[in-house]
Amino acid sequence: MSDDSHEQTGRESVPSRQRRRFPEISSRAYEHPADRSALVALRKLSGFDTVFKALSGLLPERSLRLLFLSDSVRVSERQFAHLHDMLLDACYILDLEKVPPMYVNQDPQPNAMCIGLDEPIIVVTTGLVELLDEEEMRAVVGHEVGHALSGHSVYRTILLFLTTLALKVAWIPLGNLAIMAIVTALREWFRKSELSADRAGLLVGQDVRASMRGLMKIAGGNHLHEMNVDAFLEQAEEYEAGGDLRDSVLKILNVLPRSHPFATIRAAELKKWAESRDYQRIMDGHYPRRTEDKDTKVSDSFRESAASYASDVKTSKDPLMKLVTDLAGGAGDLGGRVRRGFNGFTSPPPNGDPQGTPEDTPPRDED
Repeated sequence: MSDDSHEQTGRESVPSRQRRRFPEISSRAYEHPADRSALVALRKLSGFDTVFKALSGLLPERSLRLLFLSDSVRVSERQFAHLHDMLLDACYILDLEKVPPMYVNQDPQPNAMCIGLDEPIIVVTTGLVELLDEEEMRAVVGHEVGHALSGHSVYRTILLFLTTLALKVAWIPLGNLAIMAIVTALREWFRKSELSADRAGLLVGQDVRASMRGLMKIAGGNHLHEMNVDAFLEQAEEYEAGGDLRDSVLKILNVLPRSHPFATIRAAELKKWAESRDYQRIMDGHYPRRTEDKDTKVSDSFRESAASYASDVKTSKDPLMKLVTDLAGGAGDLGGRVRRGFNGFTSPPPNGDPQGTPEDTPPRDED
């Protein structure tokens, strides 16, 4: 850990309290496998940067920058100095050389984002600043700096543009359908990128309870004395395991239009990563460096992503995922299992009869 006191020399800052720093850390160290595979593939595309620079002329990026500059407060040594210190700390810890500009925007809705094609900019709302304490806010700033280090701001800007475009061409059936297919795929990737950025926030704050509290407050507001982190995490477990196949379908439909995973799911995922060997290895100083990024293989990243999804399905307690796992394992009687699933049962009846009988099935509650 650094023993330096808080000081600033040029654009460099050291943390205001003792925190481990990660020189030359590659974003691959904390990225979710599905996020990482997409990023590695995009970075390997020949001419990728040229295409996006050409596309930037079509995007309202300049307009957004001027809007925040003219109608928000830019964080600096003289304005929101405590946020400025957090930003410098986060960039120092993750070794991000160029500190992105950061703005506070008047909006009661707690939110933060990192956007931009050429250079990322970070925006936090007054609702978020007023909601979180210092350590919780530090994790959020680290989250956004993690987005910047991964290059997520580019794809988020594209997503915002395509979402707006989809609304404009909604009257063209096929055109809207094609754009929404791309938007849906981007949203699935972006949900995974949020899990990556949560991990970056933990690497910056290095206080898992503060990260949990922040997610809990985003879900339930500024009533910390009325909430409990352990009970909040139990909600995530109940959400995943509860219900029948109908609930599984509803979960999918509920999450499709979202760019972020649900708060309880994010908390559970972050806790699992914080307890993993991957996190401990990073904290011990063993992590991939940026100098190694050029040697990464797309095929390896895709294999890691596929293995991650397969592991998620295999270990999931969700009724639909359990059904998929059983069928993949060679379990028969698809029709019977689906019928029982929609009746609230996903496992064979006690008699071992795969079909089940009326006597095996308890009466359903009627409305």
